[in-house]
Amino acid sequence: MSNIDGELARDYLADCREHLAVMETELLAIKTSDSRINDDRLNRILRAAHAISGPADYFDLVKIRELAYETENSAALIRSLNVASTSEQVRVLLSATEKLQELIESPGTSNEADTAQVTDDLVSLRSDHTALASKCSSSSAGSTRTDPRSLRILLVEDDFACRFLLQTFLGRFGQCHVAVNGREAVETFRVATELAQPYDLICMDIMMPEMDGREAVRQIRSFEEARGILSTFGAKIFMTTTVQQVKEVFLCFKELCDAYLMKPIDLAQLQSQMRFYQLLK
Repeated sequence: MSNIDGELARDYLADCREHLAVMETELLAIKTSDSRINDDRLNRILRAAHAISGPADYFDLVKIRELAYETENSAALIRSLNVASTSEQVRVLLSATEKLQELIESPGTSNEADTAQVTDDLVSLRSDHTALASKCSSSSAGSTRTDPRSLRILLVEDDFACRFLLQTFLGRFGQCHVAVNGREAVETFRVATELAQPYDLICMDIMMPEMDGREAVRQIRSFEEARGILSTFGAKIFMTTTVQQVKEVFLCFKELCDAYLMKPIDLAQLQSQMRFYQLLK
């Protein structure tokens, strides 16, 4: 059974309904247009799907998270292709939006819902452009790595104990660099990207001196976007936070972070999130 009790859950579900309304509006507008897809429309669609997917994990809404994530990936791929939409693309995305609406209206039973067909349609939609999708991924900061030691990781944390734990653990999977505040993280990310050595994973504390994690995520995503890198294909950003800061995490998802980790950090959960985002096999 999903954990959907309380004011926070009600706020999340209300936000989801607003995001789904945005997605439906933009998709219907695309459906009635014969011109090249407007990037702003697709950006709003993938941002709305992202804002649904991220917090769903907190409430154990597994099917909602997975379906919103697949929808976001498909919208991002269509945007990256920069071609006119097809009726099939719009049909599949509208179908996914409708299914998400069903799940949001019955969250308590959503994990038992059958989403196989719509998920398969989304995957098939992307598989039609496998070569281009691979090109997009390989040219971005968030490409999937087959060698676990090849990951480039940026750890942003001002607490020594947490930093030591994460650096020791993440060092098993590749190069792990450290920043102690958000401002330093943004500059480190910028330099690494300009040197064609982008990061695959960023673990970002929310509350830090000089610049907090939310603002750092916003600036990192803006920097990626300016270089033509969609957040879907960019660095994966995991926020680290306390239970008291959960509302701040939800705001970070609006800035396009990807996941969160509660302190004290559960390393098994961290590894699970890395697998979900295909940073590990």
